[in-house]
Amino acid sequence: MTGFRRVVVSGASRGLGAALARRLAGPGVALLLLGRDAAALADVAADCAAAGATVETLAADLAAEREAIAARIAAFDDAAPCDAVIANAGLAFGTAPDGTPESWREAAQQAEVNLVGAMAVAGPLLPRFAARGAGAVLLVASVAAFRGPVDTPGYAASKAGLRAWGEALRAALAPRGVRVTVACPGFFDSRMGDSWRGPRPLLMTTERAADAILRGFLRGAARVDVPLAMALLLRLLDALPPWLGDAALRLFRTRIARR
Repeated sequence: MTGFRRVVVSGASRGLGAALARRLAGPGVALLLLGRDAAALADVAADCAAAGATVETLAADLAAEREAIAARIAAFDDAAPCDAVIANAGLAFGTAPDGTPESWREAAQQAEVNLVGAMAVAGPLLPRFAARGAGAVLLVASVAAFRGPVDTPGYAASKAGLRAWGEALRAALAPRGVRVTVACPGFFDSRMGDSWRGPRPLLMTTERAADAILRGFLRGAARVDVPLAMALLLRLLDALPPWLGDAALRLFRTRIARR
């Protein structure tokens, strides 16, 4: 048992979101699981139900159906007060295998899902949590928020924005009893991560990433950087003179296979 009774999880159809949902599931727990892939989401919901949880699902696209998603989250909270929300959904584009850089449309799409989508998931619950003086928010950013990789500028920008939004919310909402945790994971073996063609230093399993992030969330950590060494390295690069940090990052070029 995690102590949470009613939880919203976005990006729950696979990868980190699915792993977090399965770890949260148990008797007396109600979950609202959001994801784009209806079939995969149903599989995760079945696992959570088998663990004893009551599960609702919504298969929807955060880039196109934000209003409907926000309304469903509000309805879930209306039925009984929600005590936690996990905004995890994300996508990644970047330099293609043939060397073509990401387009501005792809950069904008990542911002729509990774940043604005997270706002649509957590946002409906923030005033409710503040009014109740309780609630926990987990925003899944990335170590790329500290120093953007050369070949994934749109992804880095979206995650840096999410990190900044979350840290501002944490400072604003802590006096009102609302906990905000910003998670900044590195590489792990998800479907998204597997689309990267190039170095993936300190690669983790999805299970290890989920365990570390959930532990931090449960104890009310302000931020969870995992693996810490990767976060510290990128923070160091950010502290270097820009020309030197840029040169170091150019040593680790990557490509993103479209899926």
